[in-house]
Amino acid sequence: MTVPSANETSWLVPQGPRAPGRARALLRTRLAEWKTAEETADTAELLLSELVTNAVRHSGAPPGRDIGVRVARYDGVLRVEVADAGALVDLAPQNASAWDERGRGLAIVAALADRWGQCPRRHGIGKAVWAEIRSGSDGAPC
Repeated sequence: MTVPSANETSWLVPQGPRAPGRARALLRTRLAEWKTAEETADTAELLLSELVTNAVRHSGAPPGRDIGVRVARYDGVLRVEVADAGALVDLAPQNASAWDERGRGLAIVAALADRWGQCPRRHGIGKAVWAEIRSGSDGAPC
């Protein structure tokens, strides 16, 4: 875990089935410290959960690689970001049928986020997938 600034925090979460829950718990704690509105916190938590789940299931990263989680607030925007050692991928949401058990994650992200996308990982191999929502909070650029 890095030392949090007033407007940004990041964590490493072990890749595995518990990663989404761990990331949600860390995020919820940080957003409570920031006194983030409940609706914004709920949306951010869902976005982060979907992005971490995708990193666990689809990154193709070798076992033992951690998932990087970053949350930042700036100019009335709350950004959640998930970095993994996998390559950049096509981020088009799937058209899941009513009977499909999977395949709705990016559709949820696209529906809830004001902006979202991916970029090369800041430090190291892989990619970062991010989503931003309007939070109405103040904060310096990250």
